[in-house]
Amino acid sequence: MNRPFSRRANTPRLTPEEAARQGKASWLAFDILGQADAIAFLNTHDDALGGRPIDLAVASADGLAAIERALAARRAG
Repeated sequence: MNRPFSRRANTPRLTPEEAARQGKASWLAFDILGQADAIAFLNTHDDALGGRPIDLAVASADGLAAIERALAARRAG
């Protein structure tokens, strides 16, 4: 069915691997930081990580690992 007024995404969809990394980073951040702090952490540029944590997680497994280490340090300290 043709839906001329439906919204269409103008950005590429995530691959299954990218979506899995994004989900893991989000789940871990919410678990450690709570909702409000997790949202702020994931969406704010972090100088120590060199970018927005959520973008780094989506980009590569190394980015996700860096976020996991940063969150583990926050949990410990």
